[in-house]
Amino acid sequence: MGQAIPNFGKFLESLRGSISLREAAKKSGLSHAYIRDLELEKNRSTNEKITPSPDTLQKLSNAYGYPYKELMIKAGHLEEHDLMPDAATPDIEVDLSHVYYIEIGMRDIIYADQQARLKKSIDSLRDFSDFLDTLEESGFKKIDSDLYVNFHNIRKYDERNGFLYFDASGEGVCVTISATRQRKYHDLIVRHVANNNQSSLEFSFGKTSGKEASISPARNKG
Repeated sequence: MGQAIPNFGKFLESLRGSISLREAAKKSGLSHAYIRDLELEKNRSTNEKITPSPDTLQKLSNAYGYPYKELMIKAGHLEEHDLMPDAATPDIEVDLSHVYYIEIGMRDIIYADQQARLKKSIDSLRDFSDFLDTLEESGFKKIDSDLYVNFHNIRKYDERNGFLYFDASGEGVCVTISATRQRKYHDLIVRHVANNNQSSLEFSFGKTSGKEASISPARNKG
């Protein structure tokens, strides 16, 4: 991992230029408060230093019309030599239909299924934006800050705790969906679970308890 340029937040602010925070939020899909936090390089609620993730940088790149890879370098996620192709490391093709979920880290992407977790470096992807589009087309939804789940592979939904399982018994691998995404995707999850198990909604779920879901931070189980 490289070193972020000095005053990276000021650099982001200069990229925004005369665009208002709210306009930048609309263009990027990020909140205007979060964009300002990034420019100040700290969470104003906790006063902790923050670093934008590759996903966030991709959104800012699109909003400001600035090259994504250059932004990754300036943020310290990549170094110049990281962009050089490595002939000794083959680029393994991943069949997304068999992937349960994908975690996007600072420099790596982890593909997980029932048996294994495959790590690939972000700089090996030709276009990160195209990669995110491919995820959407393949049935993946963003359920937490850097966690994408293949809805075609969800077999059980524990609504109370926000757990998404990839086996009908609910004893195998699972991930936790954030409270915000749970509210957004609840109906879609229910439909996918019924479809993935080839059962009807009425038979699989019946009436809901009406109780609020208790959500934990994103974690894996298995």
